Amino acid sequence: MAELRRALAERGVAVLTAEPGAGKTTVVPLRLLDEHWLRGPDGEPLKILVLEPRRVATRAAAARMSALLGDSVGATVGYRTRDDTKVGRATHIEVITEGILTRRIQNDPELTGVGLVVFDEFHERSLVGDVALALTLDVRRSLRPELHVLVMSATLDAAAVADLVGDDGPAPVVSSVGTVHPVEVVWRPRTGRDDVVASVVGAVQECLAGQPGDVLVFLPGAREINQAQRALGGTDAVRSGPVDVAPLFGAMAARDQDRALAPPAPGRRKVVLATDIAETSLTVEGVRSVVDSGLVRSPRFDPRTGMSRLVTVNHSRASADQRAGRGGRTGPGLAVRLWSKADHATRLAFAPPEISQVELSGLVLELAQWGVDAPSELSFLDQPPAPAVAEATELLERLGALHHGRLTPLGRRMAELPVHPRLARMVIEAHDTGHGWLGCVLAELLNERDVLGGRPDEVPVDLSLRAGLVIDRRAGHRSAKPAVVEQVRRRAGQLAKRAGVDRSGRVDLEAAGSILGLAYPDRIAQARPGSGSEGPGRFRMHNGTGAWLGATDPLASSPALVVADLDGDRREARIRLATSLGAAELAALTADDTDEVVTVVWDDERDELVERVEQRSGGLVVRSVERAPTPGAAAEDALVQRVRSRGLRVLDWSAKATSVHTRLAFAHRHLGDPWPDVAEPVLLATLEDWLTPFLSGATRRRDLQRVDVAEALLAHVGYPQAGELGRLLPESFELPGGRRRPLDYGDHDVVLSARAQDLYPLESHPTVLDGTVSIVVELLSPAQRPIQRTADLVGFWQGSWAEVRKEMRGRYPKHDWDHPKYNS
Repeated sequence: MAELRRALAERGVAVLTAEPGAGKTTVVPLRLLDEHWLRGPDGEPLKILVLEPRRVATRAAAARMSALLGDSVGATVGYRTRDDTKVGRATHIEVITEGILTRRIQNDPELTGVGLVVFDEFHERSLVGDVALALTLDVRRSLRPELHVLVMSATLDAAAVADLVGDDGPAPVVSSVGTVHPVEVVWRPRTGRDDVVASVVGAVQECLAGQPGDVLVFLPGAREINQAQRALGGTDAVRSGPVDVAPLFGAMAARDQDRALAPPAPGRRKVVLATDIAETSLTVEGVRSVVDSGLVRSPRFDPRTGMSRLVTVNHSRASADQRAGRGGRTGPGLAVRLWSKADHATRLAFAPPEISQVELSGLVLELAQWGVDAPSELSFLDQPPAPAVAEATELLERLGALHHGRLTPLGRRMAELPVHPRLARMVIEAHDTGHGWLGCVLAELLNERDVLGGRPDEVPVDLSLRAGLVIDRRAGHRSAKPAVVEQVRRRAGQLAKRAGVDRSGRVDLEAAGSILGLAYPDRIAQARPGSGSEGPGRFRMHNGTGAWLGATDPLASSPALVVADLDGDRREARIRLATSLGAAELAALTADDTDEVVTVVWDDERDELVERVEQRSGGLVVRSVERAPTPGAAAEDALVQRVRSRGLRVLDWSAKATSVHTRLAFAHRHLGDPWPDVAEPVLLATLEDWLTPFLSGATRRRDLQRVDVAEALLAHVGYPQAGELGRLLPESFELPGGRRRPLDYGDHDVVLSARAQDLYPLESHPTVLDGTVSIVVELLSPAQRPIQRTADLVGFWQGSWAEVRKEMRGRYPKHDWDHPKYNS
């Protein structure tokens, strides 16, 4: 203490590191009460503010210090949390939660009447703790150089913090060993098949059987705590033994938290099942054994979804040390770790700070209210990630809290409410439109645990249903959790009082969607077109991603939703909490954020081209009308895409078009360049080159059928080549008598079909391509049936014609079968 007093007196700032149990939380503030620098200009005492990261630790620390002084809480030592305040006119030490300090600084930038701010358990690195320290340091450096600052922790990178808080060089670092008793660490790694609760139950039974005192168990969250409580209740050690099992987590009522911290009745033992809420600042009397699951719920921010959510992760080595230290507060202890020693070595030394993991709109709003343009203007141990700051700024602009980076009057009102900026916007707008009480209830429903319990597949997602349970005390639901309903009701009442909301009057639950949309304008979802074929419950979010809920959920058939909670799937997230939204409400919520998008698309149902005019907000279609397309590039492109998707058959292939196409294909096969490839895949890939020029003014399906495909193909070849086509590969062949017969251009041969008698005058075999390709001549009977095929007509007359003539003369005796030259 002497070293610490000297550091604070001489430098005004200090960093204190002390092992768990050293007494830093409760002893240090009391020992500093009489320091001379804790006097104002007129000799009046200045207050000490002690910041704790959690409400339960805030109350417990105030109670412990008051007990050491022989006072009641609210006398010399008091506390302030969001839910409760116990301070008096003579209170010199206020233990407060971190958010309370931020609000105090924003409302009183000089921290009038405060001489020392103590940041306890700073190693937890909560976002609000980082913000509070940054603002406090700014107050000290710019407004109150006499303000003293002390940062304390049991596990802390003291050098980095000393550099942060020091004015001219690092702040002094004071270390205290404390009076921690030895703690034996035992490794009981879970196997891949073991679940956490089963491992915890086994370890607790071992501790109760082999160790004295009470047992403190660390689990990641309330769900696992409740499961473990039920499982332990079925064991012999608890069912028939003198053992009480008490849960301890942040969402519990204060009286239940205090009950968990209280010593057991004489002759009984206690098992406390806690989250990381009991990791620091709290001494659970009588604990000699600690069972550590090695897990913690930690917030993570996903920039693609813009959401922070709690995920279960392995805790750090520093957290493991903190937890183990709980067992050595009152005597030698035992710590059972449910992971391996090898796994322990791979864990992070310290947990990553929240500022690098979570959504930052609250931080950006605080900075805007403080009057700084960027986080870099303040002293943060870790600067917030630029992408997360940009996301937060964009959200605040959308919520109306910022305009070109500056705080708006609405943003100033939002900053005064102790809820997330989304919820603050909702509460304010709901109040201004006569739905204030509903807005407060919805806000606290999203702040607290779900008032409905059960499996995700069985719990309805509708938030308005939950709001009805809170607002109407007579309402009920088979899955309702009465204690949580009551807690939400109480919290909503506190928020209403803070926001000046009148709770009297009728509440219109049907307004829940339009109110919630004020908080989540980026989470409006719309039923997907055609989703009925996939079953109900498929939605498209404002950002274009997919979302879904169970097909049997009452909201599955809603045309639109406002989604308040999604799971973490990036491609298609599951909707956890939402309200229904009507078309008029959707239009109203998106009125200031819509663009007109005109697209020309093919309507498959009508088999026709239409022009669709849509009012869009992000990925949502707010309104849509269809009309006849306007001539132009969009219509031409849509018709081209129709041909590309359905094939060339959608065009009108006249006999002439077919002839041109087959002759061009023949020329390409036999001559190559400059004759282009006109195979269907090639033509489909180059529609813009040869078809689009013939679609000028086209807007309908019939315009496609009016295209002169033959002319389009010849234009594609080029008119010099097109002129050559008729000479090299004529469409028909002129017989000696003047009649013309079509030529059939196949993949390999050119075929001329004609009556034998019409071919008698030919002196040589017919050819194409300037005599380089012989035409295959198909001789026909008078009935137009093939008689013979030949690629050497003269040879045929001289050879097999005699046999053919003999047969044909028998069949058709009235016809002339005597060739003028070849009859023998």
